[in-house]
Amino acid sequence: MKFILRHLKPILTILFIAIIFSGFTLVNPLEEKSFSKTNFALSTVISIKAFGNNSEKAVEAAMDRIQEIENRMSAYIEGSDVWNVNHSGSKEAVKVKPDTLQVVKRGLYYSRLTGGNFDITIKPLVDLWAINTERPRVPEPQQVNEAIKKIGYQKVQIDEKQGTIKLLQEGAGIDLGGIAKGYAADEVIRVLREHGIKRAYADLGGNVIVLGKKKIGLMEYITSWIRGKKVPREQDWKIGIQDPFKGRGLYMAIVEVSDKAVVTSGPYERNFEKDGKLYHHILSPYTGYPSASGLVSATIIADNSTDADALSTSLFLLGEEKGLQLIESQPGIEAITINQYKQVRITKGLEGKIRITDKEYQLK
Repeated sequence: MKFILRHLKPILTILFIAIIFSGFTLVNPLEEKSFSKTNFALSTVISIKAFGNNSEKAVEAAMDRIQEIENRMSAYIEGSDVWNVNHSGSKEAVKVKPDTLQVVKRGLYYSRLTGGNFDITIKPLVDLWAINTERPRVPEPQQVNEAIKKIGYQKVQIDEKQGTIKLLQEGAGIDLGGIAKGYAADEVIRVLREHGIKRAYADLGGNVIVLGKKKIGLMEYITSWIRGKKVPREQDWKIGIQDPFKGRGLYMAIVEVSDKAVVTSGPYERNFEKDGKLYHHILSPYTGYPSASGLVSATIIADNSTDADALSTSLFLLGEEKGLQLIESQPGIEAITINQYKQVRITKGLEGKIRITDKEYQLK
């Protein structure tokens, strides 16, 4: 027995190499089944990958739920809940679906928490700048001032018992662009779980959420075992933090998480240039212009994507000092900021848990 145990590893190594070079696909049937799909919704590219026997059905159901959310909560789809509220003006309360009411209520919570820096009634400014359209523009100062007068979360009245929403000022408007995508990501995870999925990830255009832990491939696991490395089969997901000065898919740092949402807000996705100046889509309800807080990226790590979505925008608008103070006061929420000088700041809970991969960036 001692002889067998002593020579087991060399024997397995020889056998493993023989399998690889023979082209035999013994490993493949043992790999976990998976299904992935990419779509365009919520004005961005959506990607979902789930692992397990029911993965295809689960992903399709999750994609359907995303489309349902967009059809209810988009301010620009005629007949949606939000469209109906905005077009009823201050005349009457509008009955909406329970999930729309839930997201509006949460949006109002963060509007109050941030003193109106994050504000779901930003629509008059969004329409004025038209940054999300093919014809963005720099409005006149007088137009900006007029739009600001129509903004204010206090202008939204909700009646939970009746399930209604009403605007209290003519010309006011709700835009859930800063929170609805986060809610959609949370719903993806809920739907996947209902279908028995225990391991998955989804990327909703900068809103990343992961379910469970990542399982490394069996071949990779065996190879590491042969080399004498104790590598666990299940590991945290490695999430890259977008480099705000480079193209999409290029990262400057990595965080490792499981069962978390990682949401980043920045000016690099939607912007336009006019007379040599760059204008981005994150508008300040107070100035009426794109935020000039000094940040170029704000990332939130949280248990759910709804909160992470709203807080990432809030952090970007508030800036380093006020923003990080707010995040530190929120239990279970962590943050990463990058300023225009490529200086990185993190909340206390992330110390030792972030790995900067680009030497141009330094922890401040």
